[in-house]
Amino acid sequence: MSLVTILPFVVLIGAMFLMTRSAKKKQQQAADMRNQMQPGSGVRTIGGMYATVKEVSEDTVLLDAGPGVDLLFAKNSIGAVLTDDEYNRIVHGIEHDLKSDTDVVPDDASSLTETDGSADAAAASGDQSVDLGKKDEDLGTKDAAEADEEPEKTAEEKTAAADEEPKKTDGDSDAKK
Repeated sequence: MSLVTILPFVVLIGAMFLMTRSAKKKQQQAADMRNQMQPGSGVRTIGGMYATVKEVSEDTVLLDAGPGVDLLFAKNSIGAVLTDDEYNRIVHGIEHDLKSDTDVVPDDASSLTETDGSADAAAASGDQSVDLGKKDEDLGTKDAAEADEEPEKTAEEKTAAADEEPKKTDGDSDAKK
């Protein structure tokens, strides 16, 4: 056989080897994580339930899901073993990592708007605010001035202008026939 016919098979076998190797590595990491479980550690099941480990046996785990609620799970159904801080943050809403010097986002945007003090500072720096809105008074005087400049159109000019505009049709056209 020539090298050209053997090369695709070698590449295919090499790709399969690399894929199975990474899958085995992930399975080993998951097994190591499940073996780290101890009574008192917080876990998340593959179904998304958070609980505390009560007892660990060879193939099963007894979880405490709440006061008086003990659940027996297979070890394979544990999706993640959580750190104490992460478990408390998710289940109890307790944040241990908050720093007092970081900016806190307010619940409403009222504190984010400019106050009178910042408007005075902008005026003192020489910045002038620009009003980009149109005023009704300007529009009324402009329309009246334009009406005076344009002469009155006659009836013939109006009909000629109407003829120049494209007419609406019912959808029947000769363009594609």
